[in-house]
Amino acid sequence: MAQSDTVSRILDTAEVLFAERGFAETSLRNITSKARVNLAAVNYHFGSKKALIQAVFSRYLDPFTQRFHSALDELESRYADSTIPLEELLETMASTVLAVPAERNSLKVFMRLLGLAYSQAQGHLRRHIQEQYGDVFTRFTELVRKATPDLPDAERFWRLHFMLGTVIFTLSGLDALRDIASKDYQEQVTVRDLVRRLRPVVVAAMNAPLPPDINEEHHANAHVS
Repeated sequence: MAQSDTVSRILDTAEVLFAERGFAETSLRNITSKARVNLAAVNYHFGSKKALIQAVFSRYLDPFTQRFHSALDELESRYADSTIPLEELLETMASTVLAVPAERNSLKVFMRLLGLAYSQAQGHLRRHIQEQYGDVFTRFTELVRKATPDLPDAERFWRLHFMLGTVIFTLSGLDALRDIASKDYQEQVTVRDLVRRLRPVVVAAMNAPLPPDINEEHHANAHVS
C-alpha cells in the first residue's frame, strides 16, 4: 500500500468515526481496525491521537481558510472604503463552508466535526485551530464588527456563537431535516434551499434589538467613556 494511500485511509476513517462517536469514544484501535492498517502506521504518520485529530481538522480548514481569505479579499476590493454589509459577509462565509466539503467527504461530517470542536475540543485542538487558522476568523470578526457598530463587543460575541451553533446544528442534522420535510411537508430540500431559509434568520438574529438591560448598560458605558 502506497504511503499516501495509507495516510488517506487513516484520515478518511478517523474523520467519520470522530464525527459519529466523538474524540474520547474513538480509540486508535477503532480507527486502525476499520481502516485496515496497523497501529504502527498511525504512530509513524501522525505520532499520536492528538496529532491525528489536528490533521483531520486541517484537511477541512486548510482549503476553507484559503478560500475564505480569497473571498474576503474580493469583498474588500469590491466595497473599497465602504463597510461590507452583514448579509454579504454571512453569504460569503456560507458559500465557502458549502464549497469545502464537496472536495473532502460530506457537509454533515464537516459540520459534526465543527460541533465537536466546540463541545469536546481539548486544549491542544483549540490551540491548533487558533494558531493555524485564527487569523481568518479574526479578520471575519473585525469585518462583522464594522457591519454591526451598534452592538457591544460582548453581545456580538454571543450572537456570532449563537449563529454558528444554529448553522452547525441545522447542517449536521441535514438527513433528519430532509426526511421530516419530505414526510410531513412534501418538500424535497437541497442544501442550498436550507441555506436560503437559514440566511434571513441569522441576519435577523445579528440585527435584533438589544435586550433592555444590556441596552441600558451599553448606553451608560458609552456616556462614561
